[in-house]
Amino acid sequence: MMFKPWLMSLFASLTLASTGASAAPAAGPDALKLASVNAAVAYAGEDKLLYGKHATRSVPIASLTKLMMALVVLDSGEPLKEWLEVFPRHKTAANNAYSRIRRGSELRRRDMLRIALMSSENLAAYTLARHHPGGYDKFVSDMNKMAEKLAMTNSRFVDPTGLSANNHASAADLVKLVNAAAKHPEIGDYSTTEYFRAHFRQPRYSLPYGNTNALVHRKSWGVGLSKTGYLTEAGRCLVMVSQMNGKAVTTVLLDSFGTRSPMGDAGRVKRWLATGDSGRVAGAAKAYEQRKNAQYAGHSSVAESH
Repeated sequence: MMFKPWLMSLFASLTLASTGASAAPAAGPDALKLASVNAAVAYAGEDKLLYGKHATRSVPIASLTKLMMALVVLDSGEPLKEWLEVFPRHKTAANNAYSRIRRGSELRRRDMLRIALMSSENLAAYTLARHHPGGYDKFVSDMNKMAEKLAMTNSRFVDPTGLSANNHASAADLVKLVNAAAKHPEIGDYSTTEYFRAHFRQPRYSLPYGNTNALVHRKSWGVGLSKTGYLTEAGRCLVMVSQMNGKAVTTVLLDSFGTRSPMGDAGRVKRWLATGDSGRVAGAAKAYEQRKNAQYAGHSSVAESH
């Protein structure tokens, strides 16, 4: 399999990071202002954070869940070229799970994984779990075992798609997940595919897909791994490995206010690393953050009282 040039750059950066050859950002973390309620920034391959904002708070992560899904699929060793039948759901999805995929049709495992990562296709993620050795419940159990193996101590998974708001992780935990996922070239390749046409059989038809992260389409960002997510409970979410100030950087942005907020925050991180200045955050985003922090505090109080 041939991988894109930026993937080779990503792996080189991961190797460089593992040797400790990284430079400090242009200014301290207090200089970085983000719209996202929870966040973490680290050099690719490192767990140590350059910046954290409520980085250990366990919160809903929506479709960022699919990175863990992908890790479990690849860890299983099941053949990527195998054709998988799309089964009707055996349990009701926690949120809207509309899909253009026809039940009963088939697609190769590698293509199911690609459209689940690049375009957040929920039925594809569900199908991958249904075909896991041991079945769907074993798949979810293996997701939690993988989280434990990676020392993701503030994480819990209940479904493979992220449609459930009960899938929780912290920003710091997701840095660990990204580091593990980046060791699989397929995850970087699939998650950053710009456009893809999936060819199904029985019956034969095809469907076009596009990447949900606009920054993947901008070559100047050098995105090597990506996943977006959204639920009402989780807000707008983004995890990404991209080139910033000449280095591969992992950015985790959780619970952003608006559709464009994660992209704006990624730009603020990039500017902060290069110049020490992050720019300004809109007043509406600040008000949203205050409301969400109050909600998180309230939930913590309820949990502690029980």
